[in-house]
Amino acid sequence: MRKILLTVFAVLAIAVQLMAAEISRVEPANWWTGMKNTTLQIMVYGKNIGTLAPSFTYPGVSLKEVAKTDNPNYLFVYLNINASAKPGILHLQFKKGNEVLTHAFPLLARNNHSGAAGFNQSDVMYLITPDRFANGNAGNDALDGVQVNREDPNARHGGDLDGIAQHLEYIKNLGVTTVWLNPVQENKMPGGSYHGYAITNFYNIDPRFGSNEQFKNLTAEMHGKGMKVVMDMIFNHCGSSHPWMKDLPAKDWVNNNSGEYVQTNHAKYTLMDPHAAASDRNTLIYGWFVPEMPDLNQRNRHLATYLIQNSIWWIEYSRIDGIRQDTYPYPDYDFMARWCKEVQAEYPNFNIVGESWYGRSSASAWWQTGSVLNRKADTHLKTVMDFPLTFIANTAFDYTDRDRFGEDSPLFRLYEEISQDFMFADQSNILTFLDNHDLDRFARADDPDLRRYKQALAFLLTTRGIPQIYYGTEILMDGKKAKSDGYVRTDFPGGWAGDKTDAFTVKGRTEKQNEAWQYLQKLLQWRKGNEAVTQGKLLHFVPDGTGVYVYARIKNNKTVLVMLNGTNSAREVSMTRFLEVTNGFTQGTDVITGKRLPVNQAITVPAKGQYILELTK
Repeated sequence: MRKILLTVFAVLAIAVQLMAAEISRVEPANWWTGMKNTTLQIMVYGKNIGTLAPSFTYPGVSLKEVAKTDNPNYLFVYLNINASAKPGILHLQFKKGNEVLTHAFPLLARNNHSGAAGFNQSDVMYLITPDRFANGNAGNDALDGVQVNREDPNARHGGDLDGIAQHLEYIKNLGVTTVWLNPVQENKMPGGSYHGYAITNFYNIDPRFGSNEQFKNLTAEMHGKGMKVVMDMIFNHCGSSHPWMKDLPAKDWVNNNSGEYVQTNHAKYTLMDPHAAASDRNTLIYGWFVPEMPDLNQRNRHLATYLIQNSIWWIEYSRIDGIRQDTYPYPDYDFMARWCKEVQAEYPNFNIVGESWYGRSSASAWWQTGSVLNRKADTHLKTVMDFPLTFIANTAFDYTDRDRFGEDSPLFRLYEEISQDFMFADQSNILTFLDNHDLDRFARADDPDLRRYKQALAFLLTTRGIPQIYYGTEILMDGKKAKSDGYVRTDFPGGWAGDKTDAFTVKGRTEKQNEAWQYLQKLLQWRKGNEAVTQGKLLHFVPDGTGVYVYARIKNNKTVLVMLNGTNSAREVSMTRFLEVTNGFTQGTDVITGKRLPVNQAITVPAKGQYILELTK
């Protein structure tokens, strides 16, 4: 009998132990009082936590909802934090019978540091792939069994936040106003996931880049130097090593969760195509990019709220100024519109740019808020990326051995593309670029005289939109995607101890690199102080038989006239065509050379050359 009782007690003890709950993870780790949206979701994870009931007592805070899913290891606690709530520690209690678990949840005062300022046409973005820019702390290179291997273009190379911080003066001196960082959130993936697009913790900076505190401090340092920060985010998918994938919060947390892999078809036009088959559209949205990137289901209301709050948490915590959202057309449409709307409601000056990778302007314009082309609900997305202009620019500045004029001119395609801006609801909120981390680099090693390079940058920095420059463009870094993405995300020379050259310095650059660097710096520094370019309207003229593309940027009494020669010979241009712009002015001063040219008589533009003229009376 005694043995039987002991066995029963042992079984009961084991059963109690198995039923015991615990708290392993709480997200977010904190929140703030005084937020405009008074609802807060807290995701609580731990064994059997869903079997317990939460409660607390805190002035100004009430329990709004307790939501359980099909997984008892998760509990979603929704609070209402009204305007009377003060900063402090909210003690959450989770009870079931005699079992009680507690968790101290900080409510902080709002962050009053500078930031959340947004970005606009007056800015120029400098895009950095953090793993490839500079290694400021070798101590965080080898973590989680992943080693640095700079010989492998697809491995971790060791760049980090410290490396960026150590070169902020370089970035500032170049003349950009905003730094866009490829994803810096945790990517604890086999092989390293150096690019950052397989997130395994949405609330932590990758320890191989640094810490949350370091990121916050880096943002503050950039603000102190007069620069803004744009954070790359990904809502479409996470990394396969995310803890969610070992214990899903709900069965419908990811798309196509049947165990049978479904690849996305990348058919982004199906979202706007009135003739699209629903099956094609569904494959785009619900399919996965790769098996290592599970596709998140934003139609799950708890996941949707989680992702929106995550963005707001990063803005409030680190005071970033903008977000670039990856693979914008792939997540749920209504969710993305809600996200933009809620972020902008909390931070009215904030800006978000969506990666809208299309070959046609009509499709890019369809995504911009206020679009008359889009008959669905408003996207609330301020800024879209101008991939169509990028693809044209990649060849428009190439030249053959013969002159080409009029509609045969390589620059005519630029004019033609920009003439279709009537499709954009806001032509100033378009991100323009020659290349980025996903494209072949624009600069070419065989560029003999930099005329292609200079003319393209002159165009990029004086046409409409918000220009973006990819790190290394200033030193003519080149690279093709033919082998892998790693070849366009190469290391910046001098960013690593022991590098043979240090292109962060004048002495470490070649003569041609210094020529390119100084040209770009002069353009960037000039652009910052010219409101005609940063705020003014664009007026352009049809490239005629001369093969020269002429356009102006105008703001009040300030006018900048740009002349781009798309031919292999010097072209004399009669100025009588441009009286609409030049009338009342007598001369123009080229911002690069300082050369003064009369604008009331013919001007000869050098072969493959350009003038950027500030007009004076």
